[in-house]
Amino acid sequence: MEVEFSYAQIYRIFKKGGAERVSDEAIKELAEFFEMYGEKIAAQAAELAAHAGRKTVKASDVKLAIKNILNINLSEENR
Repeated sequence: MEVEFSYAQIYRIFKKGGAERVSDEAIKELAEFFEMYGEKIAAQAAELAAHAGRKTVKASDVKLAIKNILNINLSEENR
């Protein structure tokens, strides 16, 4: 699977998470996770917007899709 995320972007995420060193395989795995779930979330967010009669996907659609797919609530208090 070819991913849209660069090595540097994923590496920075690991560094922000506290990793001192990161293998190429670890970066590839996280990039594939982001790609796979990102596509699922984007598709569901688009469905939610269409269901609401909109062509534009809003942040609220994305948040609800994330909650539905990953069971994560992205409310402001969790950031």
